[in-house]
Amino acid sequence: MAFESLGNKLSLIFKKMKGQATLSEKNMDEMLAEVRKALLEADVNYSVVSSFIEEIKKEAIGQKVLDKVSPGNMVVKIVYDKMEKLLGEGDNDICFNMNGKPTVIMMVGLQGTGKTTSAAKLANLFENKNKKKVLLGALDIYRPAAVDQLRNLGLKCSPQVDTFFMENASPVTIGKEAYLKAEREKYDILILDTAGRLEIDEKLMDELKQIQKEVKVDETLLTVDSLIGQNATNVALKFNSEIKITGLIMTKLDGDSRGGAALSIKKLTGIPIKYAGVGEKMEDLENFYPDRMASRILGMGDILSLVEEIQGKLDEKQAEKTSRRIMQGQFDLVDMLSLMKQMNKLGPLSKIISLIPNAPKLSSAQLDQAASALKQTEVIISSMTKEERRRPEMIKSNRKLRIAKGSGVSAKDVTKVLESYEQMKKQMTNYRNNPMMSRFFKK
Repeated sequence: MAFESLGNKLSLIFKKMKGQATLSEKNMDEMLAEVRKALLEADVNYSVVSSFIEEIKKEAIGQKVLDKVSPGNMVVKIVYDKMEKLLGEGDNDICFNMNGKPTVIMMVGLQGTGKTTSAAKLANLFENKNKKKVLLGALDIYRPAAVDQLRNLGLKCSPQVDTFFMENASPVTIGKEAYLKAEREKYDILILDTAGRLEIDEKLMDELKQIQKEVKVDETLLTVDSLIGQNATNVALKFNSEIKITGLIMTKLDGDSRGGAALSIKKLTGIPIKYAGVGEKMEDLENFYPDRMASRILGMGDILSLVEEIQGKLDEKQAEKTSRRIMQGQFDLVDMLSLMKQMNKLGPLSKIISLIPNAPKLSSAQLDQAASALKQTEVIISSMTKEERRRPEMIKSNRKLRIAKGSGVSAKDVTKVLESYEQMKKQMTNYRNNPMMSRFFKK
């Protein structure tokens, strides 16, 4: 993720502070110097960093907390509050029209920022999370295959998402006709994918102004590529000086960018980040929550996002069935396999771990090894007969050899899976017998 390097550096700084008996001006200045360096290395704007550091120092002294509280806890709390504010504290979500009219969202941006892909991802997000009926409007008549790209991306969304396009018509006309269709056919949201340019020009801006005026756009979202660093701020300022931008979509926040643009852009432009692109799949667009992002950056996890991931991707009926079996003491390899398949739906192991508070820092090699082990376990269990999964105790030497051959592993690997199962079964039994834990399982 974009903030991984910054998060690791800040965690080390705070760990060092927690080793201090008290917080003095001397060790606070030393700590703030290290925080400043970490932020600058993450490509955060220099003036933003200076203001950020000054606010932290002023807050610490103003609260008169020096020598009175745990240095580490106090510092983390103040840095978290200031970072949330820097990222754009509060609710940055779209305000949907409640008057029966479709909410019109115009997507703008330079070429190569992922504008068209983000338009489709946004439609997918609205349909799945907000249960909205969405229409995509293809207004980019200049870039070859732009209309086909949007149509194909729209097909990857649910049937509730449709794409409107016209041949031999101007972008303004297409936008107006798309709105009439959205209004007539009771679409909740109309997303207009406009043309991008290699650079901002007068013709592009005039066209966008006309669309805003004629179609009565409710939200204008600018897509900016997080990989271009502080140049993202310049792009946002130029667009906003010509047309009113109501929000930003930061794309490629899953990449190896240093993340400085996301930490600088709200402070410098006044425009909130509303969505973040975190991958290439249709579901890899998230609402941008400043408080949750600040928590992730500071290594505090993001349990709310983790819960939403679970609620949105897990099979609720299957989860309830498994929990009932656990309560009844019937946990077997079928249930273990079901749990593993459900876990795979949540996405990469690295993403899950990043959302867990105080989770251990694992290297890429360790994550790859863990993911490989999970996949191997799934293959081994899948190579067993239905009866063997229900009655693991019947798996002896000959059966182990057959399962090992069928899954391309050694008999020793099969034994490890059975041992892991026994450990998990024992844990499940402990949960079932613990009054504090058993309430989480449905009877």
